[in-house]
Amino acid sequence: MTQTKKFDFRIVQDKQVWAAEITRRMTARKTIVSKRKTGFATEAEATVWGEKELKSFLDKLMLRNERKAKQ
Repeated sequence: MTQTKKFDFRIVQDKQVWAAEITRRMTARKTIVSKRKTGFATEAEATVWGEKELKSFLDKLMLRNERKAKQ
């Protein structure tokens, strides 16, 4: 069985503008977008934002899970 990440980011181009999306693997065939930001001039800018937001997103999720586990 293949091990895949549950959360990841992807970069897509909408005409002349780049967008970054934080994605979550819902099932083996379905992926949903948890967070999206558009308006980047270059792919590099979108990649930097995606990496930074993914780390922040996962940190917040981990803290939330710890709080819920204590309850």
